[in-house]
Amino acid sequence: MKNRTQLALGLVLILIGAWFIAQRQYPALNLWVTQYMGWPLNIVGIGGIILLIGLVTGAPGMAVPAAIVAGIGGILYFQNVTEDFASWSYMWTLIPGFVGVGEILAGLLSSSGRRARSGMNLIVTSAVMFVIFASLFGRLSILGPYGPAALLILLGVWVLARGLWNRKAE
Repeated sequence: MKNRTQLALGLVLILIGAWFIAQRQYPALNLWVTQYMGWPLNIVGIGGIILLIGLVTGAPGMAVPAAIVAGIGGILYFQNVTEDFASWSYMWTLIPGFVGVGEILAGLLSSSGRRARSGMNLIVTSAVMFVIFASLFGRLSILGPYGPAALLILLGVWVLARGLWNRKAE
């Protein structure tokens, strides 16, 4: 395993070095990179590199940090484009969902249904938290004044039902 990790890291370093040389040799490539791979999108690219390293080394668990890094890069990109930096007051609720996406990817790569199931739970929880916090901070008004309270009640019912279902399965 250690040997494969070293090989993957060496390959990634060689590719990054070749990329830097290509940018120096072809100014149009450098212009394209500056235009489309600026500050927040390079964070998304780093998430992709982490996923690639996990795939090459045979470590499907690397999908979780890759999804977190890429997801945070996506949030930063949204905030940079819209200049809505106050959105962090509710955007942080998406991070558990990013963990869920990573868990699902890791489950698919390792054929572990349990990881995929826990990933779905995290995505649902994250989505509900996102809607609640976005509604509370006035960014989302589809649910009306009682929306966040109703969502909390529904989430509570879901958690109770899941607990009872799991107890019966034992």
